[in-house]
Amino acid sequence: MLEKALTGGPGYRAWMAFLLAVFATGLFFYLRQLELGLGVTGMSRDVSWGLYIAQFTFLVGIAASAVMLVLPYYLHDYQAFGKITVLGEFLAVASVIMCGLFIFVNLGQSPRVLFVILHAQPKSVLFWDMFVLNVYLVLNIITGWTVLGCDRKGVPPPRWVRPLIYLSIPWAISIHTMTAFIYAGLPGRSFWLTALMAPRFLAAAFASGPALLILICLVLKKWADFDAGEKAIQALARIVAYALAVSIFFVLVELFTVFYSGIPEHQEHFRYLYAGIDGHGNLVPWMWMSAVLAVGALAALIHPRARKNERVLAAACAAVFAAFWIEKGLGLVVTGFVPSPLGSVTEYAPTGPEIAVALGVWAAGFLVLSVLYRVFVAVRREAGSVEPSAEGLRNGP
Repeated sequence: MLEKALTGGPGYRAWMAFLLAVFATGLFFYLRQLELGLGVTGMSRDVSWGLYIAQFTFLVGIAASAVMLVLPYYLHDYQAFGKITVLGEFLAVASVIMCGLFIFVNLGQSPRVLFVILHAQPKSVLFWDMFVLNVYLVLNIITGWTVLGCDRKGVPPPRWVRPLIYLSIPWAISIHTMTAFIYAGLPGRSFWLTALMAPRFLAAAFASGPALLILICLVLKKWADFDAGEKAIQALARIVAYALAVSIFFVLVELFTVFYSGIPEHQEHFRYLYAGIDGHGNLVPWMWMSAVLAVGALAALIHPRARKNERVLAAACAAVFAAFWIEKGLGLVVTGFVPSPLGSVTEYAPTGPEIAVALGVWAAGFLVLSVLYRVFVAVRREAGSVEPSAEGLRNGP
C-alpha cells in the first residue's frame, strides 16, 4: 500500500516539497546546534526546558486523543467513526514520532538518548514515559495499518488485532498521565505540583486532538474528495466542546485554589503568566490570547447552529488548537522555571535556530502524516462503498 504515497497531483507534490524544504532547514540548524551546543537556544541555567520539551508535551496530548475515536467505535460500535478511526490512529503515529524527535533535539549530545535504555531506572518517570510512548507507537502502527489493509480487501480485520486495539485504549490514557507525572513529580517546582496536572493534560488532549482531526477532515473533504460524514464530524465537535468546557473548569479550579489559599510561591507563577512580574511579561499577551480563544471557541461549539456551520466549526477548532498550543506549547513548561525557587526572574524566548529546528520536527511529522493519509485516501477510494465494521472485528474473518 505504501507505493500509493508516491503518486499524487501537483498540490500534493508541492505540499511534500514544502515540507521537505522546512525539514532540511531544520536539519541544517540542528547540525549547527550539535556543533555549537545548546547555547544556540534560548535556554539557560535557570530555564533548562524550553520550546522543544513544550512541543513534546503538547504532542503527547495530540497522540493520546486517538482514544476519542477508538473507544466509541470499537467498544460501543459507534459506526459514524468507522471512516475516520484509522485517521486518528495515524495521527497518533505521527505525533509520537514528533515527540521522540523533540526529545532527541533537546539533548545536547544526541547519543545520550541511549542512556535512558542502557542505564534504565525503574524509579525514573522518564524511563516509563519513553516505554509507554514507544509501545503506543507500535500499537497504532500495527492496528491502523492492519485495519486499513483489510478495508482494501473488503474483509474484516483478523481476530488477533482485537486485543491490541483494546490495549491501545488504556495505553492512550497512560502516555499523557505519565507525561504529567514528569512535571507533577518535581516537588521543587510549585507551579507543576498539583494533583490536577494529569486531569488537565487529558482534558486538553481530548479537546485539541479531535479539533485538529476535524480540521484535517475538512481539508480532506475539500482537497482530497474524502467525506468523513456530517454525523462523525458533529460527534467529534461535541467531544471537543465537552472536553474544552472541562479543561476551562479545571483552570478555574486551579486559580481558585492558588489565590484563595494565598500560598505566595504558587501565586507568583500565575502572576507571571497573566500579569507579569517587575516588568517581565513575555508570556502575558500569549496567555490572554489563549484564554480569549478558548472561551470564544466554547461559545461557538456549544451552540448547535454555529457548530453545524462548517466555516464557524473550522474557525472554532483552529481556535481550540491554537489556545492549547499556547497553553502547553509555550506557557506550561517555561512558567515552571519562572520565577525560580529563589524568586529570581529569568525570562526565556526561543532563538531563531531553535524555532527552525522545531519547525523542522513539525515538518517531519507532517511528512509522515501526509504519506499515511495519502495511502488512506487512496485505499478508501479503492474500497468504494465497502464500510469497515466494528462488528466484523468482533466476529473475525
